[in-house]
Amino acid sequence: MRVEQMERDASVVDLTSRALAALVRTGNVAVLRQALPEALPWCTFLPEEDIDTLLAELVHTARGAVALDNLAPIALLLTQWKHSAEVHADPALLAVLTREPEGGLGLVRRP
Repeated sequence: MRVEQMERDASVVDLTSRALAALVRTGNVAVLRQALPEALPWCTFLPEEDIDTLLAELVHTARGAVALDNLAPIALLLTQWKHSAEVHADPALLAVLTREPEGGLGLVRRP
């Protein structure tokens, strides 16, 4: 990727992260919640309480990534949330991953 392209991409992400932060700061989270499924269709499988966490983490991570001139943390965050949505979309998988273990798990060796 050429430096010019990276700088343009960073400018777009910077603008977007600032706009998202302003919407969150001014109490317009409801607008973002309505728009989010358009941008991230898989978020419809996330529990309602996770949507606000996703938005907060997205704003925080985007601002930091722009400051570093490295957009990889944003892609990583979106991938992690997408995997969470995949788990919530599969009731059997969600049950396996959220059930409490039966009995004790035994002693843990000292590291």
